Amino acid sequence: MTLPRPHRFDLLMGFLGFSCGLLLWSFGLYTTGDRLFDQRWATLIPLAAMASAEAVRRTMPQTAVTVGTLAIVGDQFTNGNLVTVLMFTDVVYAAVVYGNPATARRVPYTTGLITVAVTVGFLVWWQNAIALLVGVITGMISFMPAMTGAVVRNHREAADAARLRAEQTALLAEMDRAQAVVAERARMARELHDMVANHLSAIAIHSTAALSLDEPATTRQALTVIRENSVAGLSEMRRLIGILRDSSGDAEPAAAPTLAGLDTLVDQARVNARPSGLVLVLEDTRESTAGLPAPVELAAYRIVQESLTNALKHAAPGEVLVTLARGQGALAVEVTSPYGERPGPTAPGSGAGLVGMRERVALLGGVFEAGPAADGGGRKVWRVRAELPVDASDEERA
Repeated sequence: MTLPRPHRFDLLMGFLGFSCGLLLWSFGLYTTGDRLFDQRWATLIPLAAMASAEAVRRTMPQTAVTVGTLAIVGDQFTNGNLVTVLMFTDVVYAAVVYGNPATARRVPYTTGLITVAVTVGFLVWWQNAIALLVGVITGMISFMPAMTGAVVRNHREAADAARLRAEQTALLAEMDRAQAVVAERARMARELHDMVANHLSAIAIHSTAALSLDEPATTRQALTVIRENSVAGLSEMRRLIGILRDSSGDAEPAAAPTLAGLDTLVDQARVNARPSGLVLVLEDTRESTAGLPAPVELAAYRIVQESLTNALKHAAPGEVLVTLARGQGALAVEVTSPYGERPGPTAPGSGAGLVGMRERVALLGGVFEAGPAADGGGRKVWRVRAELPVDASDEERA
């Protein structure tokens, strides 16, 4: 059987303890006198045994406390050494801290019973106050180190349990975030799939009309529509390839929403928001409402939809402002809502809304920001802002 290798710190403690005890022995500094074994060399035997127990206090705590107990008992039959007693207190402490659970529970009870037994025994024998002093000393070198070790061990176990719970919570949060990302990408892929299918259907219909009619004007018009739908379909197919992930078993949506339905969305949310003291305002400063790529319209619609849902759940009473603006090569979407504690219960949420919005914007190569901010009046608001890039080819086609 291979014995465990002693810890370097324990070896150092054992060596220093033996060296200090040897120094006291050389000067003749004993703790008692007139013992059964009063030879000068007899004091070194318990000292050496205790130093050996100290060297394995961490790797073999049960063996260390057993050897240490025999050594401290043997030390009482010699002239005694103070370092032997001090090392015994550390061995008892280490047995509780580093020992198995059974040892950690048993040592404090055992040392407590020994302290009581020694106190009562000497009190019956001597019948004076010195017996109480002996009991106190016995408790200081055995029971108190054991209780200190129990407290330290309990704190360590509580810290380990808290650390494990934190790691598990972080793992669950990461799993939830990953699932939210996958679900949002699958949803976007299905929506874009529907739009590409619409373009291909239009191409098939107009190509059939061009083949069935021998009229140059009709044929030219059909070819123009075919070209426009082909360009749009290829552009959206490129986005679809970058977004598409493993297919899920969810049913595909019947139709993908666009910014044309934003007024209806805000009107519906306004009805639900009125009991909470929220006033919804939509400001669309775009000069033209046409020409946006389908993925950009989808992302903008979903961002507004999710932001309004979050406002209904968490926002304090006040104004919720939805702003759309089209700049040079980008569509800016911003939703601000009052920030603060709502008086009364709020609806629970999974926390995946921000993850989904951020993922949509990231897949389109845009910029997304969400968090508390100050409005023009110095009040604190919750702001969600996204800048969705519009391809130059899309603007020219518009």
